[in-house]
Amino acid sequence: MKKLALTSLLAFMAVSGAHAANVIDGNPLYMPKAGHFYSETTLATHSEPGRVWALGEDFGYGISDKLAVDVSTAFGEQDAFDTYSWSNLALGLTFRAIDDASMKLDVVGSYVAGSPVDSTLAALVPGALMYHVPGTTEWFDKDATSYTWTLGVRGGFVGSNWTVAAHALFNYWNTESFKWGADAGEQGFHTIALGLDGQFVIDPHWNLVAGVEYVGVLDKEAFGIPGATIENAGKWSGEFGVNYNIDATKYVGVYVNGVMDHWKGDGIMAGTEKGWGFEKGFGFGAKFGIDF
Repeated sequence: MKKLALTSLLAFMAVSGAHAANVIDGNPLYMPKAGHFYSETTLATHSEPGRVWALGEDFGYGISDKLAVDVSTAFGEQDAFDTYSWSNLALGLTFRAIDDASMKLDVVGSYVAGSPVDSTLAALVPGALMYHVPGTTEWFDKDATSYTWTLGVRGGFVGSNWTVAAHALFNYWNTESFKWGADAGEQGFHTIALGLDGQFVIDPHWNLVAGVEYVGVLDKEAFGIPGATIENAGKWSGEFGVNYNIDATKYVGVYVNGVMDHWKGDGIMAGTEKGWGFEKGFGFGAKFGIDF
């Protein structure tokens, strides 16, 4: 017990000294050590509607110091539960290919059931495990459920009291898990997500985080339909947060975010045009994380 307490104390002190990427304090390169579980719970609202709330959970386990698995899901509601949805169930895997004292590089992959490749592009790629709108309720409806495969890399540099991390993720979305070479009208969407995140540790209790990400559709035609062209469909999002370390293994944080998106289409996509512009208002939320 004394050894465990000393280990936890040293890990906590490391936040203000040689900052460690496996300290669960909002670090963008956090990864659980072998035999450790972690949980991060988020409650947040979207920027434009303001009345849309989402409760998300990410639960993971360190199989080894270089390999971790996680399961995540999210539940959202709007207008006092007049509309609600269970939007995803995801299984992810992270392999730490480089784990030097300061340099980190992860290979990441995930399989998501029920989630669109990006919520901003939901008009193009809807999907939910369960949803309810006034007068309509569906549960695991084949026509409503979609699937997303993700593969990419994440890496960066960990300094004495700061961290910078970048990621590049390739996503493939479709209405069936293994529909790779479907006919026109049934093809999925390919997107890429490019992002940069940073953290600055003020003292053993407080740290600041910020990030920016671009998600763009790589396809030129919607669902592979000739004439249903897509032009520059994508989204920029930014986030800023403040985290407070309760102790060596627990933290809470508050965040604000903003979104700028764009899409333009022809054929069946006509009428969905939207030029680059910021969504009204800002989103905000809170997070609780624990390593055990």
